[in-house]
Amino acid sequence: MNSLTVRMARSSARHPWRAIVGWLVFVALCLAAGSAVGMNSARTADYRVGEAGRAEAMAAEGQLERRSAEQVLISARSGTLAAEAARAAVRDLTARMERLPEVAEVAPPVRSADGRILLVEVALRGEERDAKDKVDALTAQTAAVQRAHPELLLQETGSPSISKGVDEQRGDDLALSEKITLPVTLLTLLVVFSSLTMAAVPLLLALSSIAAAVGLSMVASHVSPDTGVGTNVILMIGLAVGVDYTLFHLKREREERARSGGRLSSQALVELAAATSGRAVMVSGFAVVASTATLYLASDVVFSSLATGTVVVVLVAMASSLTALPALLTVLGKRAERRAARRAERGRPVRRLRGESGGRIWTALLRPAARHPLTTLGVSVLALLALVVPLAGLHITEMSRDTHSREIPAMRVYDRLNETFPQARVTHQVVVRADAARAAEVAGALDALTRLADADPLFSGAPRLRTSADHRVSTLELRVPYLGNSDQAHDSLDHLRDDYLPVTVGRIAGAEYGVSGDVARYADYPAHQNGKLPLVLGALLLVTFLMTLYAFRSVVLGLIGVVLNLLSAAASLGLLVLVFQHTWAEGLLDFRSTGSIGSRVPLFLFVILFGLSMDYQVFVVSRIREAVLAGTPTRQAVLDGVRRSASVVTSAAVVMTTVFVSFVFLHIIEMKQIGFVLAAAVLLDAFVVRILILPSAMLLLGERSWWPVRPERGTAQPQAQVPPGRPVVDVR
Repeated sequence: MNSLTVRMARSSARHPWRAIVGWLVFVALCLAAGSAVGMNSARTADYRVGEAGRAEAMAAEGQLERRSAEQVLISARSGTLAAEAARAAVRDLTARMERLPEVAEVAPPVRSADGRILLVEVALRGEERDAKDKVDALTAQTAAVQRAHPELLLQETGSPSISKGVDEQRGDDLALSEKITLPVTLLTLLVVFSSLTMAAVPLLLALSSIAAAVGLSMVASHVSPDTGVGTNVILMIGLAVGVDYTLFHLKREREERARSGGRLSSQALVELAAATSGRAVMVSGFAVVASTATLYLASDVVFSSLATGTVVVVLVAMASSLTALPALLTVLGKRAERRAARRAERGRPVRRLRGESGGRIWTALLRPAARHPLTTLGVSVLALLALVVPLAGLHITEMSRDTHSREIPAMRVYDRLNETFPQARVTHQVVVRADAARAAEVAGALDALTRLADADPLFSGAPRLRTSADHRVSTLELRVPYLGNSDQAHDSLDHLRDDYLPVTVGRIAGAEYGVSGDVARYADYPAHQNGKLPLVLGALLLVTFLMTLYAFRSVVLGLIGVVLNLLSAAASLGLLVLVFQHTWAEGLLDFRSTGSIGSRVPLFLFVILFGLSMDYQVFVVSRIREAVLAGTPTRQAVLDGVRRSASVVTSAAVVMTTVFVSFVFLHIIEMKQIGFVLAAAVLLDAFVVRILILPSAMLLLGERSWWPVRPERGTAQPQAQVPPGRPVVDVR
């Protein structure tokens, strides 16, 4: 009873109001610190990976990097486009745009093949990642020209306006997600506790933890740049683990209160909960942190941002459950004791709390594992393996701009642009760096490359050649009349890299070259992730094993944890393939299938699921180990431990699933996939792995489950020692 968790809980329980105020001050300081330093967003250079990234770096060295651009389409509202009106609109638009400090260049207008639409391209200055913040100035000028020429229709699109539209849609989606998640979470907690006050405690602590984590993540972004997804992850993971950790602690405190018959003080009950569930929370939290930290090995700014957000919010949620929660429970408990004393003085009965002995439902669910463990284990594992089968057809791609929702106005204009000006759909940028003395050779090689592209039907349009001022870097832009996610666009990239460049630029001694552009990025990013996957997955398996070994001193349980996590993650990913790589669920889940899975989804799933599964693993096995330490035979300890923890695990799984399912309602396809696969994984883990497979395996193994060090009887975690004479108390 003198562990770190108990000492923290004891300190908070002795001075509850000081602990509560201290927590609120901590949250306020985190937000203030974050606001003071601001968010450090990732720059364009932070995203560079693979050949595309190297080519972009060489282009930037010669100040020849691609500029972000907006495209303005000018057409008649009806009938044919009048030449004089169109010229006047182009002059007005060009003059207005050129006066903007955000604009680098306005290209001459290009007429469509049918003569009905003019295209004016406006290039922006500065960082590609900053372009979306500058687009409002351009759209304002487009709107002004539209008002001046009401007989014409002016529409604007481009990467900056699409990115801005995606951000706005993401904000609206998250607001909707919160509207769904918070009421359902509160309702679930009401069912668990039958008390509005007790149900509000986990939710309020989770929300305060999220607020503190948002502030701290701003500070952390100056070490690991934020990519715009950190806040999404903090909301998703913060609400899930924040409620879970508080729920574990609360349920154990109520169990000990019921066991003591109300004859222990609130402070003593808080310490007992801290000695049991508090330790489980700390072990689980550090397991999530350690598992998530393996994402840094992916050497990717997006995964680093995801990892930072997750690590920060989990650590803060742990701190709240080990400091602020004991203080709140003490305050609520003392209030309940006073209320119980008044009821006793008036001769009115005092309500009793029920213990967590495990209800008939969980006894029935455990019956297959208890009576036929081998059969239950075999059937359950085969069922999960059946879900793994679709994984054989897994197709991973980088989700391109073409996958965004058409509810974004700029995306609808983008579709019209692609239809009317097919030659502008995709641009490959060939970058060559060589000594200035070889500039003539480079020019000749790029001319030969242009001729090869002209003879290839996969390419179209006039190429654009540029050379840096020092003649060391040259770029050649080649256009492809196909959408970026099409097979033809990827074939054109392969022709460049594998066939044309080696026989042209590749013959220049000492020359470095590469191909960049949207298609190259979409091809190189999944390849980069696939190359890092073995390293991250290996580290993840090792971390999971070591954390389980530390928690239970059992090699067998460590191996079981690794195998079960792999099985549930693979089954969830197979289910994701079954749903999202086909079209049958499009109407049900409101998405348009790309026939692929986002490149970030599998790795994110494995890392986050392995961490979150440790919550259930640690909580369930801790209850089993407690019983064994108290002298209960392993078989009975397994059944009692699972029964006693089943309602908590189920409640936590429902809350976590609700949070993840809310992300299925988002428009961004990759976020939909992440929400779906995590929800499926949590449900499989809670209801199949922890209720059927884990107890069956431990029942079959018996005492061998604890190899090599069996827990010694008589060293059990403390139970409530009930002194006589205290009134029965219900904290509700």
